[in-house]
Amino acid sequence: MSVNMRYRLLGEHTGLRVSELLLGTANFGRAWGGHGADPDEARRILDTYAEAGGNFIDTANGYQEGQSEEFLGNLLAGRRNEFVLSTKYSVKTNATSGILETGNSRQAMVSSVDASLKRLKTDRIDIYWAHVSDGVTPLEEIVRGFDDLARAGKILYAGLSNFPAWRVARAATIAEIRGAVPIAGIQVEHSLVQRATEDELIPAARALGLGVVAFSPLGGGVLTGKYRAEDATERRNEAWAGAGFQPENTPQRTAIIDRLFQVAAEMDVTPGEVAIAWVAAKGSFPIIGPRTLAQLESNLAATKLALSSEQVARLDEVSATPRSYPYTVLDDPRIKDLITGGLDARVNPPVKPVA
Repeated sequence: MSVNMRYRLLGEHTGLRVSELLLGTANFGRAWGGHGADPDEARRILDTYAEAGGNFIDTANGYQEGQSEEFLGNLLAGRRNEFVLSTKYSVKTNATSGILETGNSRQAMVSSVDASLKRLKTDRIDIYWAHVSDGVTPLEEIVRGFDDLARAGKILYAGLSNFPAWRVARAATIAEIRGAVPIAGIQVEHSLVQRATEDELIPAARALGLGVVAFSPLGGGVLTGKYRAEDATERRNEAWAGAGFQPENTPQRTAIIDRLFQVAAEMDVTPGEVAIAWVAAKGSFPIIGPRTLAQLESNLAATKLALSSEQVARLDEVSATPRSYPYTVLDDPRIKDLITGGLDARVNPPVKPVA
């Protein structure tokens, strides 16, 4: 299979030209119950990804209890500058990680970044993400911490993963006003079975010029359709005890997977390829997280798909979710009529959301 990925800028606050698919490496290692890639398979995955034009790697201090970063440290020897290397802090690396080493505080940030640099065998992290909002650390502290690390040359860019939209907006604003290293992007879950991200997070990112990186574009694998087999639950629980998996447990999700199979049949591809291509069509950078070379090759094939507007619309329709307040008010035609003097149909909407 010949794949030549294209490159796009990561948001509006960097000059980073990154490949259209990120290589997620949560499956590099065997610490999580033995479910993952060994060093040889990890090397094959990384080499094939690079041959396809991939240059954006995502890992975290907690993936496989640090093994993911350790594998990458060895695999990137002699070619470190060929990749944008991103990792995260905030969660436990292993059972010995204590309360002062976790969360979003500057103390956790500083201790985590040094440990990650050592495991990754590098002098800097290109994008450093706060992995998940701890709900207690002020955004001022997080932004200042990122800026200190950038000034020390330990990180180049900063990002937020699994943060509420209002916290993302505040952090981006603080960084802008104070002239600190900008918030370059967000990481969010986004797929045909997880579209809540579209209410607040993605519009906020677009309005603020942040890149959007989407993890779990396959819904933890459910959108491949492979877990419809009789032993689906048992096999799914082998992987991280089912963490991150979106089960086919509603009539809508069954309809979504059925529709994926229909579109895939029309294009003579797999449902998983269509699911990844749909996320990419929404403007995000999908993270693929293969455990085997075969899975990687199937994921990479998504870059060759060009979904038609009609196919995207059909997938949108079957996966649509009710909008939450205040959009139940703002989307109401009567309200639109009231705020435009009755001329809503003649008003051109902005190209991107307005902050």
